[in-house]
Amino acid sequence: MLPVLREDLALYPGPTLADGQPSWTLQDPARNLFFRLDWSTFEILSRWSLGDPDDIAASIACATSLKMDHEDVLAVAQFLIHHQLVHPAGDDSAAIFATRLRHMRGSWLQRLLHHYLFFRIPLIHPDRWLTRWVARVAVFYQPLFWRLTVLALVVGLVQIYRDWDRFAATMVDTLTLNGLMGYACALAVVKVAHELGHAWTAKRYGCRVPVMGVAFLVLWPVAYTDTNEVWKLSDRWQRLTVSGAGVIAELILASWSALAWALLPDGVLKSVAFMLTTTSLVATLVVNANPFMRFDGYFLLCDWLDSPNLHERAFALARWRLREYLFDLGEQPPEFMPVRRRWWLILFAYATWIYRLMLFVGIAVLVYSFFIKAVGILLFVVEVVWFIVRPVMHELRQWQARWPVLVTRLRARRTGLGLLLLGALLLWPLPGHVSASAWLRPVNHWPVHAPDHAQLVDIVAVEGASVTQGQRLLQLHNPELDMKHRSVMARINRLQWLVSSADFTTEQRLRKRVLHEELAAAEAERVAIHQEQERYGVVAPFAGLLRDISPDLRPNVWVGKNERLAVLIGEGGWHAETYLDEEAVARVMAGNQARFYPDGMAERSITMTVRSVDPDATRVLPHGILASQYGGSVITRERNGQLIPDRSVYRVTLELDSIPGVLAGHSWRGRVVIEAAWEAPGLSFLRAAMALIWREAGL
Repeated sequence: MLPVLREDLALYPGPTLADGQPSWTLQDPARNLFFRLDWSTFEILSRWSLGDPDDIAASIACATSLKMDHEDVLAVAQFLIHHQLVHPAGDDSAAIFATRLRHMRGSWLQRLLHHYLFFRIPLIHPDRWLTRWVARVAVFYQPLFWRLTVLALVVGLVQIYRDWDRFAATMVDTLTLNGLMGYACALAVVKVAHELGHAWTAKRYGCRVPVMGVAFLVLWPVAYTDTNEVWKLSDRWQRLTVSGAGVIAELILASWSALAWALLPDGVLKSVAFMLTTTSLVATLVVNANPFMRFDGYFLLCDWLDSPNLHERAFALARWRLREYLFDLGEQPPEFMPVRRRWWLILFAYATWIYRLMLFVGIAVLVYSFFIKAVGILLFVVEVVWFIVRPVMHELRQWQARWPVLVTRLRARRTGLGLLLLGALLLWPLPGHVSASAWLRPVNHWPVHAPDHAQLVDIVAVEGASVTQGQRLLQLHNPELDMKHRSVMARINRLQWLVSSADFTTEQRLRKRVLHEELAAAEAERVAIHQEQERYGVVAPFAGLLRDISPDLRPNVWVGKNERLAVLIGEGGWHAETYLDEEAVARVMAGNQARFYPDGMAERSITMTVRSVDPDATRVLPHGILASQYGGSVITRERNGQLIPDRSVYRVTLELDSIPGVLAGHSWRGRVVIEAAWEAPGLSFLRAAMALIWREAGL
């Protein structure tokens, strides 16, 4: 005997399916659930009172063109029992329902994860209030109001375009604490209008709206309205209207707010209109129109394609296509549809998986960045487990269930061999390279700077000239030092005259010792001034070539303090400096070979050898040329005029004996590629991930 159907179930005509057959919608009012029934299922349910599967199949064969059998009727019975659409029967029914309830609830850990990812809080039961107000808001559904709204939108957008600089400046000015609070209030108003748009539109078509409340998506609050009853509407365009009513309500609010911003004078009301405009547009375009989450965009897509449960059906097709591609199982697809539409749904499923992973990981990163780091890491791990590990494990169990068939398929063997090779590549040590920006320069490298503000008297050497050690390069003149020198010489001459005439009077003989001390101090001052003057005659500390003489240098030109005037390149070897992080420097040692590629002349690469690796991390980057803000690879932040690396970096010095002539005579910034120790790529990735978690968790 067949189970007895529940008396509270309701049946409504449904839309015509894609293959042309009629459909019906079965409502479970106790749980506010709806089920789409095809023609054959409807014919079976319409004869359910016969009570015998064979009689039902025979009646259908006599009255219709359908060919049904005993198994088809039992399959419908199993569907009804599984979805609790029949009266429980048997002594073990209570135990069956209890087991099913425990399975639905899952373990405490599964419930915790599910409530973290998504949960709802019903707030109000608005159906009666909506019924009283549905006639009063009918004006918003009149053609005249729509025409006026379109006109307001056009005028508002034109005014915003004409005054775009002011509009953009207002956006920047509102990015304050008070502004963010204003945006929060505007978002609340927008979301209330959004949900009322859904609710009133559903009421206009005779649907019940039992609940409105707040849902939390990864702890982020979003408003929701229960409009499940729209599935009993047979007209697809009516369902589309209800699904899009929230987005339309936000666009209406944005249209009139944009017009208000354009017409209102400066003040509070203009600021409110601006926040409502921007919030409505962003919320509509970024969130509600998104089909990858179960927001309005998803339900609009479902109604447009007339495909309920679009995500689940697309996911099933994507998993089926993956198995066929990997193993060639020859299984039938979960459902039959045109090939173009099937491929569209498969691509949609993959895009949804990628989007959801990026979204939830991004939320975890925000929690990590602005709240508690340990909580952010925990959320990241939870989302990786839930959205990557859990589906992968579920799919692996499906592969295990199909193992007897898998071992007989040639493509499955090839896939297994490919996976083994991929695993071997990830775990097998491979030769590697470490790359970073580097600064190549001569070992003897002396930049010529002006000691202080001075006037150039003469340039002794010219660009590219070969100079010897001790040869004068430039002669500078500082009038202030000359004045000090003349002053001290006059004082010395006066003191010498006083000392020489000190024996003529008793008073002078008594001051002779003091005069000698003053004369000694003046002589010392003269020597110091002379030494300072010597600094303005720039002398080569070693032999080499004079390069990069400032083109503005000529006699009588004034130069500033510490202004770079030229560079002296000494004879001898060349070396390069680079800075590597902890992971990279662990694979580099003295004696490793490397190649240096100068910026702008990559074809002129040269071979170098690692000379030394510093055992301690560099706390302050001595050369800004390798900092990221100046084009280098070392990420730094400036503090008190110093460049501080963001992470631990170690200096690596490389050397070479000779350099190609086209590179000689200059220092170069470029990229160095160093031969590193062999390492398995998979282990490298795992170590880097664990190091990141360890460091960011503060362990």
